[in-house]
Amino acid sequence: MRKEECFYLGKIVKKYGFKGEVLAKLDTDEPELYKDLESVFIAHGNNLVPFFIEKSSLHKSQLLRMRLEDVDTEAEADSILKSELYLPLEFLPKLTGDKFYFHEIIGFTMKDVKYGTVGTIVSVNDNTAQALFEVENEGRQILIPMNDEFIEKIDRENNEVVVKTPEGLIDLYL
Repeated sequence: MRKEECFYLGKIVKKYGFKGEVLAKLDTDEPELYKDLESVFIAHGNNLVPFFIEKSSLHKSQLLRMRLEDVDTEAEADSILKSELYLPLEFLPKLTGDKFYFHEIIGFTMKDVKYGTVGTIVSVNDNTAQALFEVENEGRQILIPMNDEFIEKIDRENNEVVVKTPEGLIDLYL
């Protein structure tokens, strides 16, 4: 399984006890959706290694406490500490309306209600205080804040994101 075929679920943040159990911080608003998983992929270098989950439960509502097959000691738990967790894309719940996953809108055309076609969404930058749409327009990069008030519509049928940006924002780039 390759990372491109998976989504980031969270990260192993702590050991729990002395028998190899670990706690993972999940990157989701609904951790309860993932408490009964059979397996998970753990990033090890550039590879994703499958691990079967013997037992899991929610711990303090946001953490997933897991007992993984073949992780039976504190030293074995240490070896996977700070590792990222992944699941195949088909495990993602389907979103409708104006909710979307970042990976699903890559390649969509962005249109502004006043300006018209802005360009093609090439990525989403979520390493900033405000997530940004990175839009390509004839070799130029346009950054549009991913703000609920700007997003008018996610049109999955036509692969379009329709936005209503503040006056002059797009003109700054063009």
